[in-house]
Amino acid sequence: MSRIDLNSKSWALGKVAGCLLVMLWGVWGCGVPAKQVSAVRESVRSNLLWPRPPSRARIRFIQVVRQPSDLGIHTSFWGRTVEFIFGEEEKWFIRPSDVAVLGKTIFVADPGAQSLWILDGGTKRFKRIQEVKKEKLVSPVALTLGGKDRVYLADSYLRKVFAFSHQGKLKGAIDYSLIQRPAGLAYDQVRDRLYVSDSLAHRIWLFTGEGKFIRSIGKRGAGKGEFNFPTYLSVDRKGILYVTDSLGFRMQYFSPEGAFMGVFGRHGDSSGNFAMPKGLAIDSEGHIYIVEALFDAVQIFDRQGRYLLTFGDRGVAPGQFWLPGGIFIDPEDRIYVADSYNQRIQVFEYIAEKKK
Repeated sequence: MSRIDLNSKSWALGKVAGCLLVMLWGVWGCGVPAKQVSAVRESVRSNLLWPRPPSRARIRFIQVVRQPSDLGIHTSFWGRTVEFIFGEEEKWFIRPSDVAVLGKTIFVADPGAQSLWILDGGTKRFKRIQEVKKEKLVSPVALTLGGKDRVYLADSYLRKVFAFSHQGKLKGAIDYSLIQRPAGLAYDQVRDRLYVSDSLAHRIWLFTGEGKFIRSIGKRGAGKGEFNFPTYLSVDRKGILYVTDSLGFRMQYFSPEGAFMGVFGRHGDSSGNFAMPKGLAIDSEGHIYIVEALFDAVQIFDRQGRYLLTFGDRGVAPGQFWLPGGIFIDPEDRIYVADSYNQRIQVFEYIAEKKK
């Protein structure tokens, strides 16, 4: 296991490597033949592996998504005509904080742009939602996929959770009076339960998929089942709820009935410790991925909370992060990370060991 090295020497070397990669990417499209551009891209992709050789690779970088055009989605003729008359609308992420994916559709919560982005790579169309029934989104920070053609979006400022169809049509809203600052969402498909973390109330609220209140979990404190500014959430295939207890510098998990099951993590600046834990997700083999924003990396643990691997480091090049937030893993083990201050979503994949 390698420790996360934050000393000045490694930081300087990382900056140099990052700048070289950024310069390399910057020449694309400036008179470089398309075949050479493709070759460079494939070279970058194939060489971004974690852990580094000679160890067997577990994580591979796939691509960066900053805007709809990165997925081959472009404004229609009529859209371009409207933009020509009324001015062009900005079409890139400002500060994405969370991401979810369904098939070829990517949903992005972007508080910097005060928007929910829906990028449909299948139809080659995108939608940017900035207001709901004449109420403007202010701080859309978290989202999760639900059942019955739903995607849920939490706005921490409005203290509401909105439900949209996968095409962006409003289907309902949760305006529960006790919610103070919703920070994270997760949905249990089997039991039709929506979990809402409330960082200011230091608890987790449970609702049905239709928005009916069920109960709450936890209170403020440092004990088992207590929270200190909980944020991101995830539910695994068994219905176990995982909670990033951000200022408790730990990850806690609960049974589908809400009973405390376990905890791991502590405050520190070395591998396996937490300084600013954020998004979390679980892959097909049960590995737990936790975004560590202060380290600008993603740490991976096993089911017992034992540290396994870190991927990513500080910088602006592919495979590097700047205060990342949410993370999502699809059924094919593709990993999507909201690289917030680099204004992009980065896509990786988990390389499973081949069965003999």
